[in-house]
Amino acid sequence: MRKWLRRIGGAIGMGFTWAAAWFAAGLVPRWLFGFNTDVPFPLVFGVLGFIAGVTFSGLLVLFEGRRGFDQMTLSRFAGWGAMSGLLLSALFARAASLGSGDVLVIAPTFAVACAVCASGSLALAKRAKMRELPDIRGGTAAGELNDHEKRKLSSGGG
Repeated sequence: MRKWLRRIGGAIGMGFTWAAAWFAAGLVPRWLFGFNTDVPFPLVFGVLGFIAGVTFSGLLVLFEGRRGFDQMTLSRFAGWGAMSGLLLSALFARAASLGSGDVLVIAPTFAVACAVCASGSLALAKRAKMRELPDIRGGTAAGELNDHEKRKLSSGGG
């Protein structure tokens, strides 16, 4: 049960992180082009980013649940991000009753945006993992090292 609560919390955290990034992207049309619409782009983009982030987290749990961040490649993460973008575009097209021409524009845009967010998420996660302090109880974090790092450490760093 605790594992699922941690995963749900992580999915919500990923959703909020992506929402912040998409919110910032929603500010660009207004600042650059002076668009002034009834519905503010940043809020719409933020909501879509949240949904995309939660969808991405769900895909990771379903298909990559046993792998750690140190075992994931950037291209694999970006691929799952693109998949979540395609799922989001299908949901958005269905909810907004868009035509096929609109879907052909929105689907690749959402896929690329989600792939970029996923890549950034992995980069941030790996950076945070590197900055973690060693385990105080054991004196080192050797139990948390992957196989490559253990071999490198035992061979004298070479």
